[in-house]
Amino acid sequence: MRYYIGADHAGIDIKAYVKELFEKKGHEVIDLGPNNKNRVDYPDFAALVCKNVLEDEGSKGILICGSGIGMSMAANKFDGIRAALCHNEYSAKMAREHNDANVICLGERVSGYGMIEAIVDAWDKASFEGGRHSQRVEKINALGKMGSCRA
Repeated sequence: MRYYIGADHAGIDIKAYVKELFEKKGHEVIDLGPNNKNRVDYPDFAALVCKNVLEDEGSKGILICGSGIGMSMAANKFDGIRAALCHNEYSAKMAREHNDANVICLGERVSGYGMIEAIVDAWDKASFEGGRHSQRVEKINALGKMGSCRA
């Protein structure tokens, strides 16, 4: 499996750790930066990862910031991206099995190394169940094609 990984300045340490975890499992991990703790804007790295995931069929993405919230909000702006903010292994497993999430978002400031390892292990082992979940994922995808909606 090919994974694209990106972070902001608040996710650098966990990014290196997650990259190593996936590489030890035999996955290819393409690091899209940044490579230091200088302040950057998380939407720029969310865009880099999401564009690569969309262009590379079958690949997945990993985004990390301080809380994971900003990255997940930015990533879900991309039509075809289903990004899941996960703070435990159950949410990671369900995101993949029921929602066919193709990007996982993590928070360096809210999850410790042990929990991060449990999350990425659950994410890596899970696969989309299809079946009754396929119709729901199709509906999620259709929302992205609706464009801007205002009440």
